[in-house]
Order: sequence, then structure tokens, then C-alpha cells
Amino acid sequence: MNSPVSVLLFGITRDLTGQSLLSMSVDQEARVQDLLDQLYQHYPKLADIKSLLVAVNGEYAERDHLLTSKDEIALIPPVSGG
Repeated sequence: MNSPVSVLLFGITRDLTGQSLLSMSVDQEARVQDLLDQLYQHYPKLADIKSLLVAVNGEYAERDHLLTSKDEIALIPPVSGG
């Protein structure tokens, strides 16, 4: 059974996909890394981002975090500034 999750994109992730919000379908036992792998298949340039952080429902999550139905995921690229 697949579950829908929303993926919010910021900065370079938004630029590379051309979108600020994606709806992705993931397997019931999917983890953050599974979602990232799926995103990398659709948007290969995302895999080039080295310090990409992931938040699930507003909290930073590890790659092995189990996703649940209707989670909101945010891809947070590295930020530079001065």
C-alpha cells in the first residue's frame, strides 16, 4: 500500500526541481532514505547536494526514520551567507 507524503523544497532543491512542493507516493514501510532514492531517480541533480538535511513534520530526521501516511517532509539544503 502506498502513502502520499508532501515534500517541501527550499533553495537549490527548489531550483533543481522547478517546484516548491512535491507530492510523492511511498511504500508503507518507507524510510527517509527510500524517499530520497526515489527523488534522486526523478531529479538526479539532487544527489549532488552534499549536506542535505531532511525534516519530517518540522523536526530534523535521520535517513532511517520511518515515514507514515501524510507526513510533511522538507529538504533543507546547505545555506551560506555572511
